[in-house]
Amino acid sequence: MRALCVVGTRPNFIKMAALYRGMCERPSMKPILVHTGQHYDPNMSDVFFAELDLPRPDIYLDVSGGSNTNQTARILERIEPVLLEAAPDLVVVVGDVNSTLAAGLAASQCGVPVAHVEAGLRSRDRTMPEEINRILVDRISDFLFVTERSGIENLKDEGIPDERVHFVGNVMIDTLMSHQDKAAGSDVLERLGLESRGYALVTLHRPANSDRQEALKDILLALREIGRELPVVLPIHPRTRNRIGEFGLLSLVEDEPGFRLVEPLGYIDFLAAMKEARVVLTDSGGIQEETTILGVPCLTMRNNTERPVTIECGTNTLVGTRGADIVRAFRALDFSENRAPQRPPLWDGQAAGRIIDILLGAFGEKIS
Repeated sequence: MRALCVVGTRPNFIKMAALYRGMCERPSMKPILVHTGQHYDPNMSDVFFAELDLPRPDIYLDVSGGSNTNQTARILERIEPVLLEAAPDLVVVVGDVNSTLAAGLAASQCGVPVAHVEAGLRSRDRTMPEEINRILVDRISDFLFVTERSGIENLKDEGIPDERVHFVGNVMIDTLMSHQDKAAGSDVLERLGLESRGYALVTLHRPANSDRQEALKDILLALREIGRELPVVLPIHPRTRNRIGEFGLLSLVEDEPGFRLVEPLGYIDFLAAMKEARVVLTDSGGIQEETTILGVPCLTMRNNTERPVTIECGTNTLVGTRGADIVRAFRALDFSENRAPQRPPLWDGQAAGRIIDILLGAFGEKIS
């Protein structure tokens, strides 16, 4: 069974790592790894392949930069010849980025079945490019692998046939669990001069927060204020760094002793830093899930989430994007609460195996 596994961004690499490894262990499967190049910065791409034990991609499309439309179009153009030459039995896409939609659409147009891992998540916010990608790729997928029960209900409401939908758990958590020992050996806290439970870890990259000057300024001012009570560490996304420079906002934080901009961290170092943080502030989707398993309080700087299970039984709190609300939510946290992690159903490190078993069962006649 030839499975074309498509990745493009940091979250894709993390999710695909467990799946790819599991496929390689099955004699009846041959995974082919395709990297679109959507994340092309070495700190956002190369280091993740190395740390996640992913091999060099079999195929690299070298698509980088550009608008969402431009990027999607170029991936479509460059992946079609790959599909025609490789003639895979299946295309596997993960998450909700431009690479996910483009690869899924190209496969569907070429008559190749599509498996979407992390299907059914919905924020109900169509101003997010990721929300459009999720909706569209789910409509064209033949196998929809769901991480949480909300996804089942969302797909049912959208008329997706039940036989296409499979509740399997979360492959991102598979990767987290299998790399915790490595993370425990990281010296990232020593290198950054941090103490366990003595800092707030921040990620900030979503266009709604980073691409609008007033929004970014308001969030940076809030983080600066928090930094005067608890040191704030922000591994800076390349686009966010560029926006801070373009908008002339660096002066807001560069001389603040409690606020530190650092280079992007690799997967192992970031996992270690996240596990030892007192609190994480983020606008990322996956980090809401990872902090839930780690039992670390998470303040999500968004007005919605496509991952409601992280609020229902996890450590996540939606705090919005207004600076005053972010600071207020931080000050309302009770750090004396029990940090014991609560696991959503099937977030047990075995999701990849479930997915592979379902795919092999569906393609059994073809490969026997």
